[in-house]
Amino acid sequence: AWSIERPPGDTAGCPFCHTSSEERCSTCHQRHQFNPAVARHSEQCKACHWGKDHRDWEAYDNSIHGVVYQVNKWNPAEFDFSKKLADADYVGPTCQYCHMRGGHHNVQRLSTVYTSMGMSNADRGAPLWKEKRDTWVSVCDDCHSPRFARENLQAMDEACKDAGLKYTETFKVAENLMLDGMGEPMPKDLAPDWSGQHIWSLKIGAYHDGPKYGGAQGESGEFRMSNCSDIERICFESVGYWMTYIMKGMAHGSWNDATYCDGSFGMDRWLVKAKAASEQARRFTALEKKTGINWVPSEFWRKGDYLEQLTGTRIVKEFPGKTIFDLCPEPGWLDT
Repeated sequence: AWSIERPPGDTAGCPFCHTSSEERCSTCHQRHQFNPAVARHSEQCKACHWGKDHRDWEAYDNSIHGVVYQVNKWNPAEFDFSKKLADADYVGPTCQYCHMRGGHHNVQRLSTVYTSMGMSNADRGAPLWKEKRDTWVSVCDDCHSPRFARENLQAMDEACKDAGLKYTETFKVAENLMLDGMGEPMPKDLAPDWSGQHIWSLKIGAYHDGPKYGGAQGESGEFRMSNCSDIERICFESVGYWMTYIMKGMAHGSWNDATYCDGSFGMDRWLVKAKAASEQARRFTALEKKTGINWVPSEFWRKGDYLEQLTGTRIVKEFPGKTIFDLCPEPGWLDT
């Protein structure tokens, strides 16, 4: 929904990686060389795996592993990229060494329970995830002891758990404000979302369900970055950016990313901003009620050339009374 509800020029970086690029061998092997030795360099992952909401390259590059790689990568005695990954004997890990261990191409095989790029609140020590976590440790103990690997995995658990507490509180502040009718503006005062409805942007499936959030039961809001209240945008950035910084930083050994910059300290700042915005809205509402002011949101929330380009606005204009779910050619269309 982040892409299809916005003008194509806004989201050029999304389809560049998520369409043809991820389906072609030449993305990593390079069309004009197609040399496996080239594809074994960490920089091959950099074109796509970096940026605010998937900070893999920055986390790796800023880590001790990344530093070892950068200062030694031109020395064949330390990194002999002519050898297959199954035979690799590197002085430090590359992206490929860990995520494509032995040369397999299923990069997600070495993932853990940290689903949705770290944004999921889950019991990460549950038996369900034991096999994935043991596999993680088995990669680290190529160079480190299993105890060292498990301690680092536990450290990541703790960092993600703390981040989850902060993002849950941030969302609760925004939720209470919206339920009390003090979100500025409320969903009904905005242009329709990507589905052609007025659903609260943070109504993400079963997290916030029921008619008071808009939409049908089980239907998700847009988790939008634009045309929403400031406090909703704060929530989006807190979990969509800062929480992923924390997980990616801890996973790759970049303590700076996990703590400073926009990691855990960033989440602290955004939680304070959400609380301050909520308190200000409640104070304004009390003053308006006392003085008899009836605040009406400005029309720019609903209209304008930019909003006219969005999917939901076009649905409302061209198919009155319909939503994108009515217009889907068959059940499950959105899943594909």
